[in-house]
Amino acid sequence: MTFEELQTTIGVTFRSQELLKQAFVHRSYLNEAKDIRTSNERLEFLGDAILSFLTSEYLYQTYPDSPEGMLTNIRSSLVKTTSLSTIAQSLHLGDLLFLSHGEEASGGRTNQSLLADVFEALLGALYLDQGIEVCREYLTKHLFSRTKDIVENKAYVDYKSLLQELIQQSSRLSPTYVVVKSEGPDHARTFWVEARSNATVLGAGQGKSKQEAEQQAALQALEKMGKI
Repeated sequence: MTFEELQTTIGVTFRSQELLKQAFVHRSYLNEAKDIRTSNERLEFLGDAILSFLTSEYLYQTYPDSPEGMLTNIRSSLVKTTSLSTIAQSLHLGDLLFLSHGEEASGGRTNQSLLADVFEALLGALYLDQGIEVCREYLTKHLFSRTKDIVENKAYVDYKSLLQELIQQSSRLSPTYVVVKSEGPDHARTFWVEARSNATVLGAGQGKSKQEAEQQAALQALEKMGKI
């Protein structure tokens, strides 16, 4: 993947190629590149705000009868790290990252957190170079198209909160989540988690992050209890 190919893929030609490249400069690279002094962190900050606003706007307009809590949960599912990193991988954004040798060796190009960050930084650069409407079109194509599956599969539901409410109806204790196993390199680790109450295993789940595994464990617990 080259910067020219990326621009063809997203259908945008940047007026400032330097701004585009800045979106891919990880802070670790500054220690090794004397001619580059600015990382992508400020662009990421800007992109995060734009992402939140445009996603909120889209959901508000698309689901006019949905309550605030549901919209908030759907938005969280859309913009979470695993979601953004998946899109970044599909666009091969990791190929273009400027990384230090150490970050490169530790698998930085496939690190979910770094990929989510560069997705947001690219959005920030898009806004500065092209304006809000291009950002809206970009997200509509690459992110908002995933909303239907999230809603239909109820992937936005916070199963941990549901389980906690259920447990606390009969006990003041909250369920706990214990990582029982993890495998794989740091940038691509899989976690196995058990949801427990009073040392009793209520459910188990696995995921690419502890949070995902906890949600899956809570979901299994609710299913075993006949609540879903």
